[in-house]
This record gives sequence, C-alpha cells and structure tokens, in this order.
Amino acid sequence: MALVGIVLVSHSERLALGLSDLLRQVATEEVRIEPAAGTEEGELGTSAARIEAAVHRADTGAGVVVLADLGSAVLTARTVLEDLPAGPVLVDAPFVEGAVAAAVLASAGADLQTVAEAAREARDVPKL
Repeated sequence: MALVGIVLVSHSERLALGLSDLLRQVATEEVRIEPAAGTEEGELGTSAARIEAAVHRADTGAGVVVLADLGSAVLTARTVLEDLPAGPVLVDAPFVEGAVAAAVLASAGADLQTVAEAAREARDVPKL
C-alpha cells in the first residue's frame, strides 16, 4: 500500500535533517520523508531544484504533504508546486508539530487530505 510522503522545506539543511531524523522515529519505514533544504552551495536558503527532487522522491502514489519553515521557503515551495502536476499539497502548519502529526497519520495509512488536515490542526494544540 502506498503511503503519503512528506517533504520538509527549510532554509537550514541541518534543521531539515534533524526533523527528518525525529520523524523517522515516529513514522513507519514505508513513509518517505525527504528534506529539501539549503542551497546547492551549502548555504542557508531554499532551492527550487531540491524541492522538486524531494517531491518526486517522496511520491509513492498516495500524494505528498509539503511543509515549509519560513516565508520565503513557503514562496519557493509554492512556485515549484505550481509547475508540477496536481498532487503535492503545501500545508500551512507549524513546521515541527505539523510534520510530526503528518508522519503519524501517514504511517497509519491515512489519505492525503487527512494527513494534510492533521498537520494543519497541530497549530491548535494548547501551549503550556
């Protein structure tokens, strides 16, 4: 069974890799979690080419949820997704909490819309 994939768009490769490691601890091995972070030169920033490649790697046929950390990462991801066939969903969600929620629901076999909604709802978790 194909599971929803997750792409993490960040300005920081270290941040995206760290979050990927966390998600791999809460998700099943079958969920493809792909960081798309930093520039080709190893600097802070976002790369359209890295985002597009990550979306393709994460897609097993059930769709892809894309989460981004900051405003320009959102803009770059949005631009990339506009040029791709319908399917990947850019989710307005807190980066860490939304990604964890998405990973858990994807592991359970939820469909794309359910995984995306779980990520969005992570915003409403009460803060201490």
